[in-house]
Amino acid sequence: MSEEILEPELPIIDPHHHLWDLRPLLPAFPDPRHPFIDAIAGAAHYTFDQLLADLTTGHNIVGTVFMECGAFYRADADERMKPVGEVEFVNGVAAQSASGLYGDVRACAGIVGHADLLAGEHAGAVLDALDAAGNGRFRGIRHQGAWDKDGEVLGAPFHAPEGLYAEKRFREGLAEVGKRGMTFDAWVIEPQLDDVIDLAKAFPDQPIMLDHCGTPLNIASYSGKLHERFDTWRTKIHALAECENVSVKLGGLAMAFCGLPEDGPAKGLGSETLAAMWRPYIETCIEAFGTKRGLFESNYPVDRWGATYPVLWNAFKRITHGYTAEEKRDLYAGNAARFYKLEGLPGLAD
Repeated sequence: MSEEILEPELPIIDPHHHLWDLRPLLPAFPDPRHPFIDAIAGAAHYTFDQLLADLTTGHNIVGTVFMECGAFYRADADERMKPVGEVEFVNGVAAQSASGLYGDVRACAGIVGHADLLAGEHAGAVLDALDAAGNGRFRGIRHQGAWDKDGEVLGAPFHAPEGLYAEKRFREGLAEVGKRGMTFDAWVIEPQLDDVIDLAKAFPDQPIMLDHCGTPLNIASYSGKLHERFDTWRTKIHALAECENVSVKLGGLAMAFCGLPEDGPAKGLGSETLAAMWRPYIETCIEAFGTKRGLFESNYPVDRWGATYPVLWNAFKRITHGYTAEEKRDLYAGNAARFYKLEGLPGLAD
């Protein structure tokens, strides 16, 4: 769907997107496939050219943060060191963008990688290798903890161990992240928000980012229960917001897990329709965390399930139509710049 770009001058840092080439892996995915697989299959090859095409569709994207997704791991490395390959690849993309040949946008100006924190104190060596591979762009890690007793909710690609964030070895690994002043992105699904609350309280000095509004669910055994579970989700979001070391990414709602919309990928819904679907979740998160700890995100290409890149940002801008200029600067760029230390980006207003 083609739409006029709203507020085209508003600077945006997209703090959450992926890069991958899944084409060699698609034949191995289960059949019938989970809706998430159908979503990403439509963008099985998403590297710099595809990202740049999205970043230049009309919104004023001044920079981005890459989020780990298990891509381009080193084939011949020790198991713990394999994720270093992902950061090496992404740093190359960042250098390509930083050349200025492709415009003012600085893609992958910040890089969030992965280290297995279940390695405990031994995770430190991996973190140091990731930092070196990022050449000044590495900011922290994500170790996803998504789990549900219903295996159909997340499908084959996921399922962390149950109770991962409470594991002693995991927390020893997270302490290594903190020692290095790195960030931690947490991805769980809505029934697990207590896990992040407990983790945040145990590590009050660790900057933690909750991904995707806590991932409300409208899939498998949770199908049709968004309204029923909304109050529980809202209560947990407000409880988590009491932890001042936690921020929240405002987005991810177009994932197949959330079913907002239920049909995808990219069925052509307009930004007004999407804004109406997402508003209760986005506004609740901003109400709880304030405008200084919320970051709008694309989660691309995963959120391609529900929206094209320009329509997605239009939907967010409709939700924040009545916000002040300062609030918009924070939500769309300033908070991301502070959390991921990207204040020096060209095109980012002081």
